[in-house]
This record gives sequence, structure tokens and C-alpha cells, in this order.
Amino acid sequence: MKNLIRSARNLSRNLVLAALGGALLLAGTTTAQATMGSQTKEKPTIVLLHGAFADGNSWSEVTGRLQKDGYQVVAPAVPLRGIASDTSYLSGVLATIPGPKVLVGHSYAGALVSELADTSGVKSLVYVAAFIPQAGETLGTLNSQFPGSELGSVTTTISYPGGLDLAVDPAGAGPVLAADVPARQAAVFVAAQRPIAASAFGEPVEETAPAALPKYAVIPTGDHAIAPAAERFMANRAGAKITEVQGASHLVAVSQPSTVTKVIEQAAR
Repeated sequence: MKNLIRSARNLSRNLVLAALGGALLLAGTTTAQATMGSQTKEKPTIVLLHGAFADGNSWSEVTGRLQKDGYQVVAPAVPLRGIASDTSYLSGVLATIPGPKVLVGHSYAGALVSELADTSGVKSLVYVAAFIPQAGETLGTLNSQFPGSELGSVTTTISYPGGLDLAVDPAGAGPVLAADVPARQAAVFVAAQRPIAASAFGEPVEETAPAALPKYAVIPTGDHAIAPAAERFMANRAGAKITEVQGASHLVAVSQPSTVTKVIEQAAR
């Protein structure tokens, strides 16, 4: 009889322990799944938009660092045909990217970032040595309001049936765009330049980026393409969190990729 009672007690205890172990295992699995889901949500896709005279390779050092840190990165080719035209194309690109997105614009692409800010899933904006225009403004006017831009001195024109493009003179563009980039690397950049429609700089911007959307601005103090004073003015007006990079050139994403990456990841978090 005693053996029977002892066996019953042992069976009951084992059943309780098994149930408790199962509950703990289930809780651990649920917690792990929740953590994984949270980590996934914390990793938006980073969309890097290059500026005039450039292509996606201008982001290569930043792209590699972001990918190493677990971010999905898209660096599409910006057509450089004008603000409205480029915005229309890029809105189609963004429509193919699911989930939350951080938009990053360099130089001219700052205008595109502002225009695309209302796109579904955009959680923050980053402006790197970039224009941050408001509705009705033109990039040409903004760049002429403050002294310091030398871009006009190295700009050449390409005329073709139906249009006029702007390019930069390979002989003089290096010191203006990439003073802190090794000369050989700067020469490669200029050799592969993609001209921009001249009308883009006189085209009024249609949208002001929403005030409530978090904004970050990287301002290279050695920028000779867009005057640093103009970048500060636009960034302060937009309520952006500013990171100044002392002595860096307009191609700050090339010369100081670690700093630019840190700002982008801050915006992503």
C-alpha cells in the first residue's frame, strides 16, 4: 500500500515538473521570438541617394559599414533629370522596399529626400552635405544666399538636342568637391561623373519635409560646393540634429564614412 502511495506521489510530482518545464520552455521561446521580432523592427532599410555628378558608388564605404552592422541597404541610381522627375522615379523604387525606411540624401538629393518624406514607411531623414529646401525654393537660390560655394567655377555645360546638362571640369573639380580625398581617388570620381540637368537647380521644390519627422544633418566644414553656412541655416530651420565634421569636404561620405555611418545608424534607431 505504501509503495502504491509513493508511486502516485512520484507520478504527480513528475507531471507537475514536466508541465512547469514545458511552460518555461514555451515562455523562453516566446521571449526569443519577441526579441527577434523587435530586432527586426529596429533595422529599417537604409536608402542612400547620391547627388549630382555622382552615382551609388559614392556611398560604397558607408554601404559596407551599414551592411556589416546588419542593415539592408539600397543605393539606387538617381536619374538626375530634375526634382519632380527624379522624385517620381524614386517613389517607384521606394514602393518596392517593404517595411520602415531611412532616407539619406547627399547634396542635390537632399531635395529629393524632402519630397519623398511622406512616402509610406519613412521613419527619419538624413541630409549629408545636402540641401534642405522648403516648398517653393530652388537649389540655385539657396546656394547663392551664402558666400563660400565655388561650384560655379568648375561647372561646364553639355548641350544636346532637347536639353542642357551641367558637368564638372576634371581639372578643377577635385579641390571643390573632394579636397580631403586622395587625388587619385578624386580623379576616378570625376572621370565617372554623371551630369545633371541644368534646369534642376532652378526648379522649385514642391514639398517641405514634415516637421514631426526626425531629421539629421551632416555638415562638413570644408565644403566648397555648398557653403557650410547655407547647410547650417537649412538644417537649423528644419530642426535637424546637426553633426559637423571639421575640415571635411563635400564628399564627406567618401572621406569620413565612419562618422556618416554613425549618424545614419542613430537615425535608424
